[in-house]
Amino acid sequence: MFHEVVDAPGEYTPEELYELYVAELVAVIESHGVEEVAERAGVETETLRALSDGEDPELTLEEGASILAALSETPDAETIATLSRDALLMGMTTAVLDVEAVESGVGGQLEAREIQSKVEGRFPITLREFALLHQYIESKK
Repeated sequence: MFHEVVDAPGEYTPEELYELYVAELVAVIESHGVEEVAERAGVETETLRALSDGEDPELTLEEGASILAALSETPDAETIATLSRDALLMGMTTAVLDVEAVESGVGGQLEAREIQSKVEGRFPITLREFALLHQYIESKK
């Protein structure tokens, strides 16, 4: 799960955290191969190749979760995405943050309504947005 990739995610920048997430995905691709991960995850082969080549294709949390779920010892993609989003909600609760405070804390990069919809899973969230929110929320706990 993305919220478990590193200890103390609040101590990283959002970009560093995002890069750690990507490194996890690349490790899965390298260990299982592009074709096998594409088949298991349902993610485009071109996207997986781009990740392996150090490029930066935009991924949703769900696509990233599908790649992680290609590992036999991990839960399914839906569970990974749900638990990762739940970690954001729990973090907001623990840090006593509402969506307006998070909006302000991330410099208005996402609006409060967007944050609420993305964290609840009603609107897609990119892996980069997840890193942004995860880092900020964890830094306030």
